[in-house]
Amino acid sequence: MTASRESIAANVRRTRLGNGLTVLTREVHSAPVVSFWLWYRVGSRNEHPGLTGLSHWVEHMLFKGTPTFPQGDFDRLVQREGGYFNGMTWLDWTTYYETLPSDRIDLALRMEADRMVNSLFDPGETESERTVIISEREGNENRPTYLLAEQVQALSFQAHPYHHMVIGWKEDLRTITRDDLYRHYRNYYAPNNAIVVAVGDFETGAMLERIEALYGDLPAAPETPAFRIQEPPGRGERRIRMSGPSGAAYLTISHRAPSASHPDFFPLVVADAILGGAKGMPPFGGAPLGRSARLYRALVNTGLAVSVSSSMGATIDPYQFAISATAHPQHPLDEVETAILAEIDRLQNQLVSPEELAKAIKGATAQFVYGSESVTNQALWLGFSEVVASTGWLAAFLDRLAAVTAEDVQRVASAYLDARHRVVGWYEPDGGSR
Repeated sequence: MTASRESIAANVRRTRLGNGLTVLTREVHSAPVVSFWLWYRVGSRNEHPGLTGLSHWVEHMLFKGTPTFPQGDFDRLVQREGGYFNGMTWLDWTTYYETLPSDRIDLALRMEADRMVNSLFDPGETESERTVIISEREGNENRPTYLLAEQVQALSFQAHPYHHMVIGWKEDLRTITRDDLYRHYRNYYAPNNAIVVAVGDFETGAMLERIEALYGDLPAAPETPAFRIQEPPGRGERRIRMSGPSGAAYLTISHRAPSASHPDFFPLVVADAILGGAKGMPPFGGAPLGRSARLYRALVNTGLAVSVSSSMGATIDPYQFAISATAHPQHPLDEVETAILAEIDRLQNQLVSPEELAKAIKGATAQFVYGSESVTNQALWLGFSEVVASTGWLAAFLDRLAAVTAEDVQRVASAYLDARHRVVGWYEPDGGSR
């Protein structure tokens, strides 16, 4: 496992250009492929009431073309060269990437440098994308699990911008203007707020020379104001009860989780693996291994629930440790909730056995390894880690997991998974839970 860890975090070269751009490069010559990522330190965390969803919308607008690369060129050119690409927005970051044959990677470098400063934000395209994003949001609203998750998240954060979903509130999406979007773009899409990550089959000197040529003269933006918002501590349990059209009843229990850089983060990762199964850390990847986990055995195997899962993420600020379940039609939500809270209580009051602890750590380690096999995922891990913590955090990831003890798990379960930090959400079919 150590060798796999080193394949991600060791021998990474860090360079900082004069305009503030951070560059992380690592040569991997196992295949003639390079993955190039550009990360921006902006996400829903950097939005304010009335302007929620800005970061996600701006991400979309950067696929709408520049004078040099008109709309449609990104898709056509990358696919013609045998590559693939995408963009993502999350709580703390926005990122774009291209993975291409190594002798074609210059296309990615040129496209990302160009759209960092020259994206058009055509007014007509802005209005067209408003329709697309509102439609995306309304599609989410057709799922009771989304509606419940959104309300639980909103109730979990009174002050912090983690309060709202990345896509934003529909009321804001209706009123955001093209100027709002362009201002957000100009404030945050700048080299001094960005991280370039390149992993794969290249020669470092040549890659850095090309990055300097394309990015070195791009103008830095004024420094953004320091982020000062801190969520006040929880004072007691909060609850929300929803109902609507649905074929099932759903439950979510959320607690405040520590930030990625906090010493308690890794013990809680292990606690998550014990309760819900080990899973991948960056969003959008890593299927959970949960059938032998405690919650699955206590709820699904007994017939109380159709499904159950737990989740936590690595974030800059404290976020959520959430447990979600779909009740079996013959069991009301209060029975499901009681069973979940019993498993939390057991974790708080009984030490995990050496065998179960070792299994949880092994599962979390395996997910780390499975999620970092390709150069694309290695570049993802490097950039993600640099944003939420540091590459040093990534280098120590497996060692920190391996060092977690049963006492650590019990301690963090008691500290974080208690009623003072708890939000409970119920969603029942119209007419009540069945």
